[in-house]
Amino acid sequence: DGFDLELLHKVRAAVAVPVIASGGAGAADHFPPAVDAGANAVLAASIFHFGEVSIGEVKDALAAAGHEVRR
Repeated sequence: DGFDLELLHKVRAAVAVPVIASGGAGAADHFPPAVDAGANAVLAASIFHFGEVSIGEVKDALAAAGHEVRR
């Protein structure tokens, strides 16, 4: 259902270290909101292992939302 955005907002407000969002990603469009919520990085595993989403699709979704991605 996507990353826990409420938790990301709270963690981002409470810490001064980089925040990595992990857990909950099920689609490429789940990643941009996590960055918008304050994640410095996002990660996922099973959606890539099972071929549900490609890394390229995630990068495209992030870029379309205006986030910088490495190509």
